[in-house]
Amino acid sequence: MVINTRIFGEINVEEDKVITIDKGIIGFPDMRLFTLIFDSEKEEKNIGWFQSLDEPAFAMPVIDPKKIVDDYNPTIEDELLKPLGELTPNNTYVLVTVKVPRDVEKMTINLKAPIIINTDTLIGGQIIVEDDVEVRFPIYDLLKKGAGE
Repeated sequence: MVINTRIFGEINVEEDKVITIDKGIIGFPDMRLFTLIFDSEKEEKNIGWFQSLDEPAFAMPVIDPKKIVDDYNPTIEDELLKPLGELTPNNTYVLVTVKVPRDVEKMTINLKAPIIINTDTLIGGQIIVEDDVEVRFPIYDLLKKGAGE
C-alpha cells in the first residue's frame, strides 16, 4: 500500500507491517491502522514514528521505554491484554509516546499509557497501566547522555 505522509512524503507500506489498534489510540479512536517508521541509516533505533495509515498527516514519535527506563515493567490488568492475543516475552513489543515541545530540552515520554503490540499478530493497543508512573517523564538529558553528548 502506498500512502502520502506529511512527514515522510510518499511511502510504501507492506501488508505485513500494518499494525491494527482496534480501539484506536488515546484521543484518536478512529485511527486504527498504523506502521512503524525508523531511520534505516541509524543502527541504534531510538525514536521512531507511529504513522497512521487512516490519516496520513498523523504520525507521532515513539520509543522503546527500556532504552530510557531499564526496569520499566508496568502492571497491566490481564483483561486489557486479552484482545492482543497470546503475549509472550518474544512477541511483545512495547512503545511509549514522545512529546517534543519547541524547547527540546523539555522532551518527555508517557510511561502511563504504553502501546503494546503482539508482533505475531500485529494487533496492538494503547493501555493505561495501573502503576504510579509519570505521564511526562523527562528524557532529553538521558538521550543526550546515551548519544555520547
